[in-house]
Amino acid sequence: MEKRKGSGAKVVLGGIIGFVIMFAAVFFGVQFFTKTGIFRIPGVVYYDESLLDTEVAMLSEIFTEEVDLDKDVTITARNELVLPELSEGEFLYQIAVPVTDFYSTETNVEVASVDEMFPNCDCGYELIDVNELDFTKKLLSINDEYYLDTFKSGAVFRIISFTSEKYTEEIEPLVAGEFDGLEFPEADEVLTLAQTGVTALSRRMNTKIAQVGGGAYFAENIGEFLSSFDLTHTSNESSFSSYASSTNICSDKRFIETLTAIGLDIVELTGNHNQDCGDASARETIDIYNENGILIVGGGKTAAEAAVPLEIDEKGNGVTMLAYNQSTGGATYDDTPGANQYYEDVAARQIKEAKARGDLVILDVQYYECAEYDATYEKTTCDYANSSAGDQVGLFRHLIDMGADVVVGTSAHQPQTFELYGDGVIYYGLGNLFFDQSWWPGTTRSLILVHHIYKDKLLQTEIVPTVYDASYQTRLMDEETATWFLNRLISERP
Repeated sequence: MEKRKGSGAKVVLGGIIGFVIMFAAVFFGVQFFTKTGIFRIPGVVYYDESLLDTEVAMLSEIFTEEVDLDKDVTITARNELVLPELSEGEFLYQIAVPVTDFYSTETNVEVASVDEMFPNCDCGYELIDVNELDFTKKLLSINDEYYLDTFKSGAVFRIISFTSEKYTEEIEPLVAGEFDGLEFPEADEVLTLAQTGVTALSRRMNTKIAQVGGGAYFAENIGEFLSSFDLTHTSNESSFSSYASSTNICSDKRFIETLTAIGLDIVELTGNHNQDCGDASARETIDIYNENGILIVGGGKTAAEAAVPLEIDEKGNGVTMLAYNQSTGGATYDDTPGANQYYEDVAARQIKEAKARGDLVILDVQYYECAEYDATYEKTTCDYANSSAGDQVGLFRHLIDMGADVVVGTSAHQPQTFELYGDGVIYYGLGNLFFDQSWWPGTTRSLILVHHIYKDKLLQTEIVPTVYDASYQTRLMDEETATWFLNRLISERP
């Protein structure tokens, strides 16, 4: 029987067509079931309702229409009172801190949960971004946790999370750079400087040290606190001398133990009593400070040495401390030891030079004393920054106008008021940190200023009151008394 022409070719062609159909079925079937190829569904970005509108807007700038995701991503946010260990896909987006009025004596916010940090009420504080914090607002603790002490609590920490099957491949390259570029204060960038008032380890304290056998005794209740800061300052008016007695303002040499026990880093020598036991004792005292690694400002073995500013470069922060004696005696004008005399033109030049370096300028003044004391009742005359000998308010404000950031009076034996003024802040008098004046209520008290400095700027100053009695062991004032006393000082501000 004769075969038809072309039948073999048809079989071959049919086989090819069948193979192509089968291949196409498998190829497109796989794509259909795996959602790839022409059947691929692009990944979707899901914004959880926990996100704020501003956060969605920020994220939308990252996940634009041009971004082609293979897998879905879900973005959520939450708030924490303690900074958690961040897992994969979690980023710290914001730190919010509670602040109140600069003149408020409130110190703490008590809450049971983070949700209570967002009340619809006039609760005496507001939450602000930590990068908006400055010295004109008072930072509050949360449940007794102070953010600038811990950097991991005392704030509301905003965490944004990304969840995706392909987080590492797809999401991380898109978002990591955005969040890693955010900056927040950290412990190794914030300089703490505790500034204290008058120290005069003398007179009856010389008798006491002979009884207790050592200088550390006087710092037992305050040493740990003052030693906890990066830098600690005091204005010591009394030189070490072998002639120290119960009646003169000279210090038994064992009192160096008091200063090392409080972790003293900076001693100010603007006082008017450092020459009470002679030039030789004043020079030897400077040598003792040098031997103990204690920096000196506002005084020296000569007038030229006394006039040198103290330039500090710590934790990436530049601070210039300037300290002057303004007509209270004890200044040096030549090659004898003494305090740095105030001259308007010198102060203006030194402030200008410090600001040109980008430094924060802290300027201390040994001013005329407000000597209104009474042993029987609380006399408030010196709460206000006044003196029969001069215009203290006018001078201190003038120094702010000249460019100083912080002006501090370091001669007052009783704490005085304080105020925001211009672009700076003034503390008119800090009172006695260590002295024997235990018979007048006003002279037993002092203010410790704890400055927190970040990026060459004053971030915050905590005001911590102290008190001592006839034991001469300075201690922190209890909370109730501190609130009463600070309110008293605040009520007298200019």
